Amino acid sequence: MRKIAATYIFPGNLPPIKNGILVCSNNGTIIDLIDTKGNLREQAGIEYYSGVLVPGFINAHCHLELSYLIGEIPEKTGLRRFLNHIRRLRDAEPISITEAIRKYDFLMQMSGIVAVGDISNTTLTLSTKKESNIYYHTFAESFGMDSTHTNEVYFKTQQVEAEFLKAGLNVSITPHASYSVSGELLSIISENARTKKSILSVHHLESKEESMLTTNNHRPMQLLQGTDLDNNQDSPAEKIYSILPKENKLLLVHNTILTTRDLMILRKYRSLDNTFFVLCTNSNLHIENVLPPVPTLLSEKVNICIGTDSLASNHRLSVLEEMKTLQLKFPEVTLQQLIEWACINGADALGISSKMGSFEKGKNPGINLLTGIDLQRLKLTSSTKVKVIQKAIK
Repeated sequence: MRKIAATYIFPGNLPPIKNGILVCSNNGTIIDLIDTKGNLREQAGIEYYSGVLVPGFINAHCHLELSYLIGEIPEKTGLRRFLNHIRRLRDAEPISITEAIRKYDFLMQMSGIVAVGDISNTTLTLSTKKESNIYYHTFAESFGMDSTHTNEVYFKTQQVEAEFLKAGLNVSITPHASYSVSGELLSIISENARTKKSILSVHHLESKEESMLTTNNHRPMQLLQGTDLDNNQDSPAEKIYSILPKENKLLLVHNTILTTRDLMILRKYRSLDNTFFVLCTNSNLHIENVLPPVPTLLSEKVNICIGTDSLASNHRLSVLEEMKTLQLKFPEVTLQQLIEWACINGADALGISSKMGSFEKGKNPGINLLTGIDLQRLKLTSSTKVKVIQKAIK
């Protein structure tokens, strides 16, 4: 048994506890969380740390299979050029891709990440995920705009899903984005999700170019030729809202051009209780130098999670670095909110809140120590670092 104390403990789902004591078994299962009311007395066997204890981080959106693209794509060129670069660079040697996957899975573990919602178009990440200490939920991503090839496209995604299932890994089929999936393909994915009650993850309102796609005369992305569009829709993502099953958990990723009107339209089709808005701020800055409307999301009291996106559009797969950017760009966001987004909300989105995301009895969430924090104002700083004190059991 371990007794671990720190200047502050942020349970992940509750306000911080000053000089609290976290009691866990040797394998990290939480036994108790003791509020000393700020008066920690010397006791034998207590490990004390100057800093903040938080649960293991949840990376709610990643593309681990694109890790080999680190440093390969110019910054701030816009989504259309970014996607074209991805298409051009996808033909790397499988060995180099696999090496990068293993390297950055390990570095995510070292950065305190215990669970990942990972987008996959292939099975290249499968062996790493099977061996990793990280819990992965793989989203087998499907996209195709030509409705005459719907069955062929969906069959290929089913093959990817089948291989992950065969390996005993968590996986669900999901559409890429409203602009890259035909109505026919989206309907098939939706019916599959409804039957399996699976989690869905969609790239959502990432670029102004998505809005242009709802008009008759604009086709700005070469990737999107052949997309069937409903020009009567009020939001670029309304096709997604209207077709995907409202009872399934849905992760909406990026949200950089999200407006209150989009939220109003979204509410017409589904509850926000099982809808999660995933922020990948460093990726947004890398691609288009635009940030999501965090003040709007705060005022609407939606479920916010944190993702890293891929190393094609980021320098590190670090939830802490995403939190630091959010703190810098939106100083009104509290440390407690950031930790909730990075921990319990992500766990809830991936369906693992019964075992990860917060310091609650019976859970095994992992324990991270944050140092270099402004402990007077409870703010992250540029010097804030994370150290894994206890690994999670996936």
